[in-house]
Amino acid sequence: MNRQVTTPLLNTEGLTRRYGGLVAVSNLSFEIRANEILGLIGPNGAGKSTTFNLISGFVKPSAGRLFIDGHDMTNKSSIQISRKGLVRTFQHGSLMRSMNVHDNLLIGAMGALKGVQRHAREARVQEAANMLGLRPYLHETAGNLPHGLQRLVSIAIAFAVHPRILCLDEPLTGLNQTEVVATLEVFRRIRAQHGCAILLVEHNMKAVMQICDRIVVLHHGQMLATGTPSEIRQNTQVVSAYLGTRHEH
Repeated sequence: MNRQVTTPLLNTEGLTRRYGGLVAVSNLSFEIRANEILGLIGPNGAGKSTTFNLISGFVKPSAGRLFIDGHDMTNKSSIQISRKGLVRTFQHGSLMRSMNVHDNLLIGAMGALKGVQRHAREARVQEAANMLGLRPYLHETAGNLPHGLQRLVSIAIAFAVHPRILCLDEPLTGLNQTEVVATLEVFRRIRAQHGCAILLVEHNMKAVMQICDRIVVLHHGQMLATGTPSEIRQNTQVVSAYLGTRHEH
């Protein structure tokens, strides 16, 4: 029987980043599959942020290769990578605090829809606002919103680009439990309605275990384990290195 081989949306081969004598990421090979939510977890200093920067083009690898949808994107710029459909957020948000929410989303829409008519960009703004539940706040100054809503605005800016891979860097930090539940539901809607894969770097293990299809665990810049949430929970190396020292919250 012939099996159809599906090319992953993103895969890395031996991705490595050195800073002098320090190896921040070492020989990392993993993949993001179409329409999945993949968690990237590990202790502080494990290499998660460096990995994020490598795959999004903000840092160049010392060795190894990066492929997006089968295309070799090693050493390409962050702009070239975003044009292939990978869009990221940042730990501390990426919104313009002095602008209203509408104009923040318009920045994302304009980045994706250069040269098209204004009504097309406006439609993209409204779509992003609807997806993230931000319509009531479109004319509010972004910096005046509560922290949880500011987090959603940052995600909405990235979503307005219509990514194929949405990379979220600690999007749940500082949210209360009600906000966490609502934000996880947003992630599910994005995946279900737009077929968008999500890469999630997050320390909230309860949320990661609830939302992710698979998890990659980093430790000292190397892959410690990968598998489903249930497999990761039962992995003694992961429990010893990371999960056993944390409390779910």
